[in-house]
Amino acid sequence: MSTLARTDKSLFGRWWWTVDRWMLAAIIAIAAIGALLTLAASPAVAERIGFDQYHFVRRQFIFLPVSMVIMVVVSLMTPRGVRRLAVGCAIFAIIGMLATLVVGVEIKGATRWVYIAGLSLQPSEFLKPAFAVIAAWLFAESSINSSLPGNKVATALFVVVALLLLMQPDVGMTAVVAAIWGVEFFLAGLPLVLVVMMAALFMGGVVGAYFTFSHVQGRIDRFLDPSAGEGYQVMRALEAFRNGGLFGRGPGEGRVKEVLPDAHADFIFAVAGEEFGLIACLVLLALFAFVVLRGFSRVLREDNLFTLLAVAGLLVQFGLQVIINIASTLNMIPPKGMTLPFVSYGGSSTLALAIGMGMMLALTRERPGVVAYNRPHSRIVTSGGAG
Repeated sequence: MSTLARTDKSLFGRWWWTVDRWMLAAIIAIAAIGALLTLAASPAVAERIGFDQYHFVRRQFIFLPVSMVIMVVVSLMTPRGVRRLAVGCAIFAIIGMLATLVVGVEIKGATRWVYIAGLSLQPSEFLKPAFAVIAAWLFAESSINSSLPGNKVATALFVVVALLLLMQPDVGMTAVVAAIWGVEFFLAGLPLVLVVMMAALFMGGVVGAYFTFSHVQGRIDRFLDPSAGEGYQVMRALEAFRNGGLFGRGPGEGRVKEVLPDAHADFIFAVAGEEFGLIACLVLLALFAFVVLRGFSRVLREDNLFTLLAVAGLLVQFGLQVIINIASTLNMIPPKGMTLPFVSYGGSSTLALAIGMGMMLALTRERPGVVAYNRPHSRIVTSGGAG
């Protein structure tokens, strides 16, 4: 691919010379590490619950390549194409979330999954990237034309999404969506007094969730008072990190995967710590940090308000998901079932993340002279990307 000339005007040629190849390589490296950790963690889990040894391996080795292809295909899109894809994903996700309330499958006290053609699907995963782009679009339109109710529509959409998530219930994902909405609203020019009000509202929401949802209350109580018991997975995860040390016990030599129910999913970072050690975990963290920081460094140079808001929202989603997963595993916050991007097992999560990262790569591609939405109070320079 490096032999492509800069004068190549084909679709792939233009993409190759305008996409952030370093960020693309970092995401592919994370997915490769995820494949390795799936091989290490999932066979023991599959055997324990009655599946054949490589049940999860086979499935994830389908999800990961497909997700990488989807990411590249989405990254070929124009900003207009990204917005259209976001609307389509949002419609699909909202219909799916409504379906979960009627025919959804309950797992661990939550109804977030539906079965389609024999496959388990979590529609809410696809709503996160879609919401980030649609909210950015609405905020940008409102900043350009104050007569348009973009801010109000974005807020109303957030309320609808939050209510649907809380009905499942999924408090963690609600918090992520709230963070996306809050960050984008702030970047779009939210007054300071409203920032303070939003912070107070968020804290009130946390307190309300504690008294409303028994599983949230139980997790917080166990986090604040470990002697109350039941923090089994977290305790085993911490033990795995201690056993792993700097360089790990070696591939296949870990024991935590034999006792952790979610060793292949929410607690796969503990398997990495035990078998590959602290150094490998820091390398993985560095790759996640590189994606987020490089994404922000590129988009903060943008004069395009829609691009700035959308990429910021997508990166907040990606970064928060990493922080929540790892902090839960390390007992830094109450445990929350959230996957580690491109590393944890999960078809819906992997495919939705691929769409989100594809959108981010598409929006951060170099497009000299094309400006669709400028920062507030500035004039539109060209109309090449409008629509």
